[in-house]
Amino acid sequence: MRFLLDTNILIPLEDSQIPLLDSLANFVRIAHEHGEQLAYHPASEDDINRDTNLDRRTKTLQRLKQYTRLNARPTCPWNTQDTDSNDASDNEILYALDCNAVHALVTEDRGIHDKAKARGLLSRVYTIQTAEDLLRRLHEKQSVQLPNIEEVDLYSLTPHLEDTFFDSLKDSYEGFNQWFGGKAQEGRRAWVTREPDGSLGAICIFAHQSNEPITEDGRMLHGPSLKLSTFKVGPAVRGRKIGELFLKSAFRYATDNHLQEIFIHGDVDQQHFLFQLLEDFGFKFVGTHPGTNGRDAVYLKEHPVDAPKIPLKPFEYLRKFFPHFRHDKGVEIFLVPIRPEYHQVLFPDYPSTKGYQLELFIRNQSGNAIKLAYLCHAKTKTMNPGDVVLFYRSGDQRAITSLGVVESYETLVDSNAIASRVKRRTVYSMDEISNMVKQPTRVMLFRLVKHFKQPLDLEWLKRNRITKGAPQSIMKISVADFEEVLAHGA
Repeated sequence: MRFLLDTNILIPLEDSQIPLLDSLANFVRIAHEHGEQLAYHPASEDDINRDTNLDRRTKTLQRLKQYTRLNARPTCPWNTQDTDSNDASDNEILYALDCNAVHALVTEDRGIHDKAKARGLLSRVYTIQTAEDLLRRLHEKQSVQLPNIEEVDLYSLTPHLEDTFFDSLKDSYEGFNQWFGGKAQEGRRAWVTREPDGSLGAICIFAHQSNEPITEDGRMLHGPSLKLSTFKVGPAVRGRKIGELFLKSAFRYATDNHLQEIFIHGDVDQQHFLFQLLEDFGFKFVGTHPGTNGRDAVYLKEHPVDAPKIPLKPFEYLRKFFPHFRHDKGVEIFLVPIRPEYHQVLFPDYPSTKGYQLELFIRNQSGNAIKLAYLCHAKTKTMNPGDVVLFYRSGDQRAITSLGVVESYETLVDSNAIASRVKRRTVYSMDEISNMVKQPTRVMLFRLVKHFKQPLDLEWLKRNRITKGAPQSIMKISVADFEEVLAHGA
């Protein structure tokens, strides 16, 4: 793959006075070891030339020669005579991505991420942590493990309050220890991940609230709701989709407890990328939180108990009302066969041991995220966003086990393009992807909705005339047959 490094990545790499983040050093190391190309844009030279420290500026420009320079510099149509020099450089760098000069852009600049989102380029823009995680997944697959999410009593974490994990929270919120102690006494609970040594890696405290104002302008909660707070991911595990795993826990919890809304508030500057993630899962900014002097933004997601009848496009419906999804005549349903070894990779939280109950896994919240990718060589050429996919585990179980909703489906023949598309949704290695593209490869991005508590085996499928035999490739089934699957799989 070819990565474009933004100026704010290049400066720490070339300035010995700035401490180098472990994730950045590791990203560069893996890229060099596996022949991934690191490039920079001439606009970064403009940024560096504005450095008033002549000695540092000269050394930085000299060291840039170890990276590939993008020589072509097409005029950026997004710049005008009123665009200031810094914004103009940012726009040029992002425009190079839009022109497909590279596969992806690596930047910590929040403004560029916002611009990328507005221009439909966000899926190709990485932070340092997400870029490192991608390369680790592609080239060091065995070292990447998704953590277990544990649900614990908040008071059980009191002995850890003096750990460095909580330092940033104490710096941001005066009286944090007292607040934490009060919430522990109330019986609050939290989802956490732990490092191999048992120390905290991430935390999300949650609570029920109902019919209470949540914004300064008096917006009220509509019935029983789930509040998420103290949502922190430690530096050692950033970029590994922990936020998405916490959201998976939140959606399951809200569904099981019939909670109608989910909301969170936090500092806009400090939690910008978290709010960006939340928006992708249907959360909306609804105001500022009382008592924070406008510092904390409130983001809320509707989570109705029953599926609402609202005319939205199928995928937008899923995004807004997840885990509800459309399954009417405007949506096609596909049966997707998958071999056990790939099923285990794609769905590590699915219980494959005979006799093991899914409920045990749900309580432990172990396993995978929501946004996933599936690669195959099926004859099916077209699926539309919002179509439903039922995964049929062949071989050992020979049963429909899991349900997802399609986000996109396309055919690609370039391994780098596939790696860029699937981003961090898959654990296929680069070697495996390169081997697959010897034939045109279907790339399905989808969101996992559920695993069936009662997997529907081949005999049931044949008895109900949904299929005549074991599916050999992706096949379409009727909405009526799908309703039978939903009714019996639960």
